[in-house]
Amino acid sequence: MSAHTSRAVRPATAPGTARSTAASAHADIVVVGAGIIGVTAALALARQGHRVRVLDRQAPGLGASFGNAGHLATEQVFPIADTSLLTSLPGMLHDPLGPLRLDWRYLPRAAPWLARLLLNLRPAPFARSVAGIRGLNEKSLGAWQRLLISVGSAHLLKTDGSLLVYEKPASRQKLDALASRLREQRVPVERWDSDTLYDAAPQLAESLLGGLFFPATGHVIDPWRVVDTLVTAAKAAGVRFEQATVQGGRLTERGITLLTAGGEMAADRVLVACGAHSAALTHALTGTRVPLDTERGYHLMLPRAVDWLPFAVTSLERRFIMTPMAGGLRLAGTVEFAGLEAPPDMRRAWQLEHLSRGLFRAPLDLDGAEPWMGFRPSLPDSLPIIDRVADGRVLLAFGHHHLGLTQAAITAELIASLAGSADGESPPPASDLPSREPYRLDRFD
Repeated sequence: MSAHTSRAVRPATAPGTARSTAASAHADIVVVGAGIIGVTAALALARQGHRVRVLDRQAPGLGASFGNAGHLATEQVFPIADTSLLTSLPGMLHDPLGPLRLDWRYLPRAAPWLARLLLNLRPAPFARSVAGIRGLNEKSLGAWQRLLISVGSAHLLKTDGSLLVYEKPASRQKLDALASRLREQRVPVERWDSDTLYDAAPQLAESLLGGLFFPATGHVIDPWRVVDTLVTAAKAAGVRFEQATVQGGRLTERGITLLTAGGEMAADRVLVACGAHSAALTHALTGTRVPLDTERGYHLMLPRAVDWLPFAVTSLERRFIMTPMAGGLRLAGTVEFAGLEAPPDMRRAWQLEHLSRGLFRAPLDLDGAEPWMGFRPSLPDSLPIIDRVADGRVLLAFGHHHLGLTQAAITAELIASLAGSADGESPPPASDLPSREPYRLDRFD
């Protein structure tokens, strides 16, 4: 739930967000976490008649949800690592600005997680991960369209697709192999030559040779505005948002007791949706130790680069993404494993501008550029936990790594289905929901 920026960009307390007190009214469901996953789920639960409170130590949407790339990456159906990771490990340790970075000081703590990640590269578990990611992604764009239409804000989502470009002739074979693999997974993909690319995105440099276009993807024009819009809708549905640091919790005969800095808080049920900070509370409530780590993601926001691209563009060789937004162009990507406590290395954010050089016909304007870092919650099989445990008293929705925005709306529909309506009846499904089987907590028992 933490983020780092070079300057203050949003108020510490959003309008209408109260600070928590132990004497606050009882809730049916307390949602811990006010990022995109927690907020979308809270709205879905309130619409089913539940009295919902959302707790976060900061205002809604100011964690990883504030700084994500804004890309609804439904085409990304493969786990965060493949067998190439084995040859990349030396570079991960020695290059502080590389696209995939492992801080050597964090290696002893990361080693068990990395070991499980490597075990997941075996054919059978890798295939299960792909199927699980695809199961959510292929439903995600439709879920987002339904959600934003329901709050009168369809304009926040652009469904114009996205593009993966390449520059080197030697990359052609890799690109074709990727296209073949994606088609095997039923991901819509089109092969674009350089002429088609420049017709669609004339600001891009002539040195680009072509790419893959993904028509069933999209992007949001401002991730924080999306969260804020959904918070407003949730409040109108009766959801209370409070700033509180949840320090622990326990099951009781009647439900859940949460320990906050302001005292104890009771609820019938709790939804753990606090991203990279979810492991300790999940263990306290369920007894399961979840192998949760964090991908530290960086972005560089360029407010002067407005309307430079019609859709999100990713570089195959440079391994980062550029997304057009209402407030400018967002450069994002790269992954750093250094835990929750190490200070951000903002050189990684500024490195994104260096990576962009040569991809446009004219240099990007850096005036007013703002760097940012946030925590993406990652599990070694690249699948989130979306589940109902402890006789239904504990709901779980976290671990979406870099697909949190992409999968938030469909995750909310799944959580609503798991929770049921406040009157005890199962609500009619909003869509043909994916099975929750791949996302169960007990896969880590």
